[in-house]
Amino acid sequence: MAIVYAVANQKGGVGKTTTCVCLGGALAEKGRKVLLIDLDPQAGLTTSLGFEPISFSTTIYDVLLAKAGMQDVVTHTKFKGLDFVPANLELVGVEAELLGEKAWDRALRESLKDLKDTYEFVLIDCPPSLGVLTVNALMAADRVIIPVQTEYLALKGLGLLYRVISRVKKTGNPKLDFKVLRTMHQSRTIHSKEASEEIEGVLKGKVYKAIIPRSIKFAEASFLGEPIISYLPKSKMAQAYRELAEEVLADA
Repeated sequence: MAIVYAVANQKGGVGKTTTCVCLGGALAEKGRKVLLIDLDPQAGLTTSLGFEPISFSTTIYDVLLAKAGMQDVVTHTKFKGLDFVPANLELVGVEAELLGEKAWDRALRESLKDLKDTYEFVLIDCPPSLGVLTVNALMAADRVIIPVQTEYLALKGLGLLYRVISRVKKTGNPKLDFKVLRTMHQSRTIHSKEASEEIEGVLKGKVYKAIIPRSIKFAEASFLGEPIISYLPKSKMAQAYRELAEEVLADA
């Protein structure tokens, strides 16, 4: 039975897509079977894996509206053990369409039932908002990874996400839990170091030990359609995601 992770933060540019792709790659490297789901209309995950979003006639949009099954849209990548479900701009309109449906917040969870025995891990790349799509991801997830930059005021704004997680726990997913992942860390700056320590101090027991460094190499890897694990396998960035994968496996 797969463990489902939602990678969520309403703030954009904190490393959600990078974390999905690189953590997925690190888990697959360890022999795990992983499914990534692109739940962002900007389709960053789809692009980061080397695919053109407009080339897909059937996507997660069709799955959420019950026009296709999840197994119908699963796409293989060139990396062993790593599959994904694509998205494109059609997904923009799904919120208005879903809200008119009964149990709209459980559409993703229901669609995953047929695949949960196929994969060991499912990672959902959420959009930078707390709307219908993110709520669907939270309702489907066992755990939430919250990427947070190591900057001052990094925790500002997370209160709303915590409230949404709490509401989801009360209304249909009582076992949902979360951990924060520190991203875009600049180890040479006092600012970043102090912010990292603040995050750890405030959220004791809810922070991964792995810290993801800031690097232009992540953008280069995405441009080439590869996780950092395969693009620069010996780099500090790749090692950081391998460490995160070890923590995720330990929590399984």
